[in-house]
Amino acid sequence: MKKHFLALAIVVATASTASAQISDDVVRIGVLTDLSSWGRDNSGPGSVEAAKMAVEEFGPTVLGKPIEIASADHQMKTDVGLQIARDWFDNGKVDAIADIPNSGIAIAIHNMVKERNKIALLSGPGASSLTDELCSPNTVHFAYDTYALSKVTASAVINEGGKSWFFVTADYAFGQQLEKDAVRFIKELDGKVLGSVRHPTNTADFSSFVLQAQNSKADVVAFANAGQDTDNAIKQSGEFGLVQGGQKLVGLLMFDTDVHAIGLQSARGTYMTTASYWNMDEKTRAWSKKFFARTKVMPTMIHTGVYGSVLHYLKAIQAAGTDDPAKVVAKMRELPIEDTFVHGGKLREDGRVVRDMYLARVKKPSESKEPWDYLDIVKTVKGEDAYRPVSESKCQLLKK
Repeated sequence: MKKHFLALAIVVATASTASAQISDDVVRIGVLTDLSSWGRDNSGPGSVEAAKMAVEEFGPTVLGKPIEIASADHQMKTDVGLQIARDWFDNGKVDAIADIPNSGIAIAIHNMVKERNKIALLSGPGASSLTDELCSPNTVHFAYDTYALSKVTASAVINEGGKSWFFVTADYAFGQQLEKDAVRFIKELDGKVLGSVRHPTNTADFSSFVLQAQNSKADVVAFANAGQDTDNAIKQSGEFGLVQGGQKLVGLLMFDTDVHAIGLQSARGTYMTTASYWNMDEKTRAWSKKFFARTKVMPTMIHTGVYGSVLHYLKAIQAAGTDDPAKVVAKMRELPIEDTFVHGGKLREDGRVVRDMYLARVKKPSESKEPWDYLDIVKTVKGEDAYRPVSESKCQLLKK
């Protein structure tokens, strides 16, 4: 009887090992980010470190195989990003690409990932079309999108009396989508859009755009841009006295690093929506201090999104017993998303991670108690109330 039991145990163990299939015997994740351009501070080196911290938290191996993190700079150029992704897939044996700030680049690689049957773990881009009409079974949109940013921020500001709006918008896919989503919610709430102006990315002089916003006499000046463009626009708005003149400033996509660059004196009172904040509780503070020791900045929601998406991906590989993309994504949808910054998150069939979002207001200098103590969390918005409902979606994956 004992011999029979021993033989059965060996057979079961062998079968278990055989079912654990990892392509090329290594799980490789490429962090494709901005290491040299206007989005560097909000993603960049911090995204690479966040991915490494996820691997360290999970363990050095998955299903007994090593985990490798590669990184590259797409320079905010679509052709450069596509070439890197193509080389990673053809020669680098990369299984998944993470981050990808810049929606135009992300959309191009999102299409390539579907064609190559790889996985995209998106935290940097915001275009909500990625999980709407462009949805793919191979893409996970983890941190935020233009729909949630616009809905949460516009609703709050209009409720506080900001009825008329003027937009300063980055002239590319993300900025255009962000303005479009915001306009929709403003009109639904009986607000008015008095005008908008578009600017090229990586703009240093915003004076003409800020003056147009000031002359519009709109209650709210909304910046539908990102990175150094947001920093420059809000700084120069302070120099022209928009807030002192009674206009509210809204950063439709802002990060802690933007507030740090702008300074509390210029950014004070600005509304923003975020998927995470470093100073929420003891666990977020502890993780963020480790991150700060490595990067010298507190984590943005892109950084925490890279960390969370990589960690959830590795958990799904472990649970699926393979790194086969279809099986891994299915397991990512099945498992609840739990990490330092996300609790009870859920991956929908359209690739959208539904998670809580937070409306924040930038503190006055006198209210800040320590370095990087920049935000008051005004309101927590449940994921199902922040993101596009299934009933509104154009994604064919939700129609099945």
